[in-house]
Amino acid sequence: MGESVELKDKTALIVGATGGIGGALACALLAEGCVVGACGRVEEKLARLEGEAKAAAGTIELFPADLSTEEEVEALALEVEDRLGRIDVLILAAGAYSAGPISESQSRDLDHLYRINLRLPYLVSRTLLPLLNGEGAQIVFLNSSAGLGARAGVGLYAATKSGLKALADSLRDELNPRGIRVLSVYPGRTATTMQELVHELEGRPYQPELLMQPGDVAGAIVGLLRLPWTAEATDLQIRPMRKPS
Repeated sequence: MGESVELKDKTALIVGATGGIGGALACALLAEGCVVGACGRVEEKLARLEGEAKAAAGTIELFPADLSTEEEVEALALEVEDRLGRIDVLILAAGAYSAGPISESQSRDLDHLYRINLRLPYLVSRTLLPLLNGEGAQIVFLNSSAGLGARAGVGLYAATKSGLKALADSLRDELNPRGIRVLSVYPGRTATTMQELVHELEGRPYQPELLMQPGDVAGAIVGLLRLPWTAEATDLQIRPMRKPS
């Protein structure tokens, strides 16, 4: 068996760090001894992460940003290079959700999901590639179980997540020869603010205690980041153990 990857003193950038899973990943990587760059739109949540990092004697750099334009993504790349210098682990965790029949949807609904779920991770990964620390770097795309199979009512969302899978698969093929691993993660229902919205749209009671917790997903991802370099996990499907009644 090969030697596990040591994450201590590695530099990780999380785009979407103010989401439930993104925030849990920030805490998990801080616990591993990583220097964490946390990028997100909600400054209050970023400040909370900073407080948790100080309590854990960890090192975190905050990058409040909207990233809705190419110029903002390029500005982030310059700031990351200036403050972090390099990226060993790039995690793309930002996402948006909407639901409803395709027959009742508007093109603007698809445009919104496309911008956040596909165009944003494309722009960020492409723009930050030069900062990846060569052989031994890793990229994680936080996808969704909808990216593996669509069902009624989530066609637009699933289409963007299926596109994200294609983006990650192609990027993996391009980067593996350079010694860079690419992991796609497909969580099932997780107790997050987004999942609370999903339940509301479905007209179902929200029972977070029956769902996966963000820390469950973060722990599984960190475990795969630590895989020996003789192996690569390409896709992680993870589901709640219990089912709502």
